[in-house]
Amino acid sequence: MRTAEPRSATAQRRDVDPARWPDVVTPPEASRTRTAVTRAVLSRALGRLPLQARFADGTRLGTGGPVIEIHDPEAFHRRIGTEGLVGFGESYMAGEWDAPDLVAALTVLADHAARLIPEPLQRLRGLWAPRRPDAQRNTPTGARDNISRHYDLSNDLFALFLDETLSYSAALFRGFPASWPLLAAAQHRKIDRLLDLAEVGPGTRLLEIGTGWGELAIRAAARGAQVTSLTLSHEQRDLARRRVREAGLADRVSLQLRDYREAEGTYDAVVSVEMVEAVGAEFWPVYFATLDARLAPGGRAALQAITMPHDRMVASRDTFTWIQKYVFPGGLLPSVEAVEQVTREHTRLRITRRDPFGAHYAETLRLWRERFTERADEVGGLGFDATFRRMWTFYLAYSEAGFRAGYLDVQQYLFTKEGSTP
Repeated sequence: MRTAEPRSATAQRRDVDPARWPDVVTPPEASRTRTAVTRAVLSRALGRLPLQARFADGTRLGTGGPVIEIHDPEAFHRRIGTEGLVGFGESYMAGEWDAPDLVAALTVLADHAARLIPEPLQRLRGLWAPRRPDAQRNTPTGARDNISRHYDLSNDLFALFLDETLSYSAALFRGFPASWPLLAAAQHRKIDRLLDLAEVGPGTRLLEIGTGWGELAIRAAARGAQVTSLTLSHEQRDLARRRVREAGLADRVSLQLRDYREAEGTYDAVVSVEMVEAVGAEFWPVYFATLDARLAPGGRAALQAITMPHDRMVASRDTFTWIQKYVFPGGLLPSVEAVEQVTREHTRLRITRRDPFGAHYAETLRLWRERFTERADEVGGLGFDATFRRMWTFYLAYSEAGFRAGYLDVQQYLFTKEGSTP
C-alpha cells in the first residue's frame, strides 16, 4: 500500500486562518542580506550539533542524531532572521519544518541554547531580538488580560489532557518512567509535600495565590484548614467553586477573583504553585513583599516555581519570546539567584529549604503531550483549529525538552520570616 506524500509547507500555510494567525500564514519580509546572514549563522550552528538537519534543497547539516526536516528553507531562514525564536516557533506552526521526534530534536537545541548564537551576536541581542511589548506588562489590568488569554481558553480543553485532579503543574513521581494511571497520585504527592512544608493542618489560616482548578484548596481544607484562594481566571474560579462544593468543603474555602496585590488579612501559611512565572521581573519585588506582608509572625510560605539559568534569564528578560506571544503572555521564568536576591532585598523572608525536581516535570509534560495528541480530534471538536493544535503540541514538546536538557528546572521552596521560628 502506498503512503500519502507529505503535504508541502505552502499547502499547509493555505489552511491557516489568516484572521486568527496572521503572522503564521505569511512569512515576514526580509532583505536578502539578512536572510543570507541568518542562513550562514544557522548553518554553522547546526553543523556542529548532534542532530540531522535535512533541507528540502538537499543541504544536510549536523553530526547525527534526531532529525529535523526543513521543508521550506527560504521561509524558515526569513522567519528566524526577522523574529528569532518567535520565528522558529511560527515556522513550525506553519508546517515549514518538522521532526519525527520533536522532543528529541528540541532537547538537543535546548542543551546547546547558550552556544547556538555566536557571542558577538549575543552581545547585540537588543538590535535583532524582538522586544517585549508594553501591553504585556503585568500591571493589575495587564495581568488580568494575560491570565485570561491562557487560563480562560476553555476548561474543557484543559480537562482533555490533564488528569482528574486538573493539576497544571509538575507532579512528583515515585519513580520513572511515569505512566498515566499514576499521574493523579503524583499530583497529590506534590500538593501534600507543599502543604507539609507550610505545616497546613486543622485550623490553619491558609492563603493560596493562584487557585488553578482548586485541587490544592480542596486538599488543604480536607486537612481542616481555612483557605482563601485568589485567581484572575473566571473560568478557573467557576469550576473550582463547583469542585469545592461537590467535595463538601464550601464552608472552609473562599475563592476570590482577585489580584495577589489586592490580598488582605493575615495568614499562618501562604502557598503558591507556579504562579511567580506569570508575575514578571518588574513585579517580583511586589509579589514576594505581598507574601511577606500577608504572613503572620512564625508563618511559613511554600512555593513551587519553574526556574532557568541566571545568565540566560538576564540575557532574555526583555526579549519577546514565542511562549509569551502564543502561550503565556507576560510570563518570565526566574532564576534561583533572582529569587534569592529579590527575597533578600525586598522582604523578611528567608529560604530555609529548596528541593529541585526538574526530571519529574519532563515526565509530567510527556504524559500531557501524549494525552493531548491522543485526543486531538476532541480538541478540534471544541473549536480549536489545526494551527492551534500544532502550536499546543509544540508548546508541550518545547517545555518538556527544556526540562530534559536541564535548561529548565522546578523547585519547591520553603520560606520563613527572618526572626520567626522555622
